[in-house]
Amino acid sequence: MMPLQNSRKSGLLRRITALRLDIWSLGAMLVGGIVLVPMLAVVWIAFHPTENIWPHLLSTVLPRYFTATLRMMLGVGVLSAAMGAGAGWLVVMYRFPGSRSLDYLLLFPMAIPAYVGAYALVDFLDYAGPLQIALRATFGWHNARDYWFPEINSEPAAIVVLSAALYPYVYLMTRAALREQSGASYEVARSLGLGPMAMFWRLGLPLVRPAIAAGVALTMMETVADFGTVSTFGVQTLTTGVFSTWLNGGNAGGAAQLAGVILLLVLVLLSVEHLGRRNARFHRPSRATRPVSPVALVGWRAWSATALCLVPFLLGFALPTGVMLGHALAKPQMWLAPGLLQAALNTVIVGGIAAVLTVSAALFLVYGVRMAGRTLARTVLPVTTLGYAMPGAVLAVGLLVPLAAVDHRVADLVLAVTGQDPGLMLTGTAAAIVLAYVVRFFGIAQGAVDSAFGRISPSLPLAARSLGRGQGGTLRDVYLPLMRGSVLTALLLVFVECVKELPATLLLRPFNFNTLATRVYELASLERIGEGAPAALIVTAMGLAAVALLVRATR
Repeated sequence: MMPLQNSRKSGLLRRITALRLDIWSLGAMLVGGIVLVPMLAVVWIAFHPTENIWPHLLSTVLPRYFTATLRMMLGVGVLSAAMGAGAGWLVVMYRFPGSRSLDYLLLFPMAIPAYVGAYALVDFLDYAGPLQIALRATFGWHNARDYWFPEINSEPAAIVVLSAALYPYVYLMTRAALREQSGASYEVARSLGLGPMAMFWRLGLPLVRPAIAAGVALTMMETVADFGTVSTFGVQTLTTGVFSTWLNGGNAGGAAQLAGVILLLVLVLLSVEHLGRRNARFHRPSRATRPVSPVALVGWRAWSATALCLVPFLLGFALPTGVMLGHALAKPQMWLAPGLLQAALNTVIVGGIAAVLTVSAALFLVYGVRMAGRTLARTVLPVTTLGYAMPGAVLAVGLLVPLAAVDHRVADLVLAVTGQDPGLMLTGTAAAIVLAYVVRFFGIAQGAVDSAFGRISPSLPLAARSLGRGQGGTLRDVYLPLMRGSVLTALLLVFVECVKELPATLLLRPFNFNTLATRVYELASLERIGEGAPAALIVTAMGLAAVALLVRATR
């Protein structure tokens, strides 16, 4: 009788253990489902629209949107590759005046959203801007017919601004790939008589091509997702088409169909990025291999290298910051303008809540996958990174329609039970924005948390388990204290990305709700850039905090 009871007890313990592991797997699948729901919703709405305007889109605006988007992608991809790869090659391979400072200054444009750079460039170069005013005063010109000046509100200008803001993706990957190379290869090339240009084209470029391709794919994805920059320069892309079809035309189905085209483009670019990252392997023959030794440049070559590296920094950071700072100093009363403090508070509250939820969910997911050890749970892990590749406009379409349906049903249920109408609790508040941020930036938190878990020796949690700590206790008492720095970094990175996000915030915000990003956009759209300068500078300052962490990590 006793063996039978023991057998039943052991079977019950196994079932309880299996259930505990399934809870972790279930949690991982739940998080993955939350990330995938907007994407699936876009596909469903696109194929089941209330009013099918796809034939109309296909015969009228879609070709124009699509070709403009492709031109923007190709232009930004080529120009950002030239700036990022060229600057990375010069900084790693050579020493010239300012090279050590430029090694980190070239990362600063990551702190400024591209739409801020767009507003600054238009303000500086427009007919009423300081440059053309100075030209007319210097040469005695009276109006635009007296001289030629390139058109500012144009597609090429949008390409330049986006390239100046996004080239750090290529720069970071190129710099890291070059520093992983053996210096002996380049020494042999020099001994064989290869000059600087020949060494770049025949040796350096083939070795770092996968890294460059991955960086260019990321810049193209950001180009597809951009709204603020292209709308400023009057370029009609697929993303602006989503806004006009939904907000101006009132057709969610048509917006979803355009969003589906964007999603398809992003998935293609994401596949290219994964292929580039998969092939970006650089093996050293031994641990004792010497790193690349920079060659000192002299004379005009040294100053030419400095000038070439300064161009992207000036375009991407110095010019936008200088313009905004000039406006803020010229009108210091704008720091006390109505709405600025409320927009800052909204940004901090919404971004802070989203950052905490995102990092907490990432901790649960990554730890749960490690504890469960199930194939299904491990399959969900890479799927959750797709949210970061999803443009904000696509995400908004995929979230707002299903959330609105849930909102109305919940409100009807509460009204039937209590007799009181609670209103729209998700789409009528900032909850939809928080959810969009969680989905959009979950990949950032997951990457930081996963790498932090990987750096902890497996013997430490095993020792804690042997001393009686459960899975939750091991996470609380062993992992979290050792991962504190990585968790705080993930919180800051996600928060800064939330602060900079514009398209999803514009589409999902409730009435009369502004963040710093939407405040800058609204005021700049009304040509009141001086009033929006303080908000832009606050966003830039927050972005610089994230860049400082990146600089520290890449030293």
